[in-house]
Amino acid sequence: MTEKENTLRILTGKDPAWVPRAAVIFQDKCQKYPPAWRQSGTSWNGQFRLPTGGKDIWGVPYVVTAETGGMALPEPGNFILDDVTKWRDVIKPPSYADVNWEELAKKDAARVNINREDTAVAMGVGGFFMEFMGMMGFENGLISIAIEEETVMELFDFMCSYMEPIVENIMRFYKPDIFYVIDDTATANNPFISPETYRRVVKPYHTRIARLAQEAGLPIMMHNCGRCEDVIDDWRDFGVTGWEPAQVMNDLKGIKAKYGKELMLAGCWDSSGPPGWPGTSEEVVRAAVRECADTFAPDGGFCFWASVYGEKDDEEFTTRASWITDEYNNYVRPFYERMG
Repeated sequence: MTEKENTLRILTGKDPAWVPRAAVIFQDKCQKYPPAWRQSGTSWNGQFRLPTGGKDIWGVPYVVTAETGGMALPEPGNFILDDVTKWRDVIKPPSYADVNWEELAKKDAARVNINREDTAVAMGVGGFFMEFMGMMGFENGLISIAIEEETVMELFDFMCSYMEPIVENIMRFYKPDIFYVIDDTATANNPFISPETYRRVVKPYHTRIARLAQEAGLPIMMHNCGRCEDVIDDWRDFGVTGWEPAQVMNDLKGIKAKYGKELMLAGCWDSSGPPGWPGTSEEVVRAAVRECADTFAPDGGFCFWASVYGEKDDEEFTTRASWITDEYNNYVRPFYERMG
């Protein structure tokens, strides 16, 4: 059985042969198993937001910093939309009418070089909520949802209609193994918007995008950071069977008890707590890995995904990362074999 096959078993509610591990940003020297899945994208979409920064397809400028692990975030204070009622004058994404998706998919497959026999390929689209916040900033964006809900939904409908043909071409020519619905609708303490507002304003468009994956027979993974447990049942309505990063500010024990094998929890790691801090002892890091596995691996429905913070060239960072990987290799991965 391959990593991909084992992961797809979990995403379809079956028992895994071992505890898989999601891809980590910086591979360390101890890593000896392929990742369970890797996220990929189209180079057409990526050309508008390069690893060095740039604008996304909506025109939002992004910047990259070492502190974010080389990931791009909307440029602080540089918003493109100050009045949501004027979105039609501002939001003008590029045309993809002349894109040869079949040829592009072949080139992208060669570029990303994922061994599809071993590792699942996950593809998806950015979220309506978080991309809207990138356009307006949180203050104006949240106020706009509160007082111009209908107009915001008109913008989301436009964004969704623009993305649907792209997703259809991804399904047809890239043939991913997993589909991502990607949105960050919560802070570490609470959702940005109430569950009721999510259901009215955002969920209809998550549902439309997810329907394309359902029709293609793909398992659906939800990416949503923060304390977002209030809307898990809503995700389940549009077919979600996996959630990452499943962070610890949620009632993860209660969630696992409620959904069991029907919802794969990828994460369950206290990334903002002591195990991820610079200078944390080896004993603390290794103990945290074991506690995570002992708590969430029993009975399946779990994918290990642990991280530490730091710059990839920092020896202290790579050392802490190697402790996690060593514990995964020797304790977490063979968990079910050890349990009999």
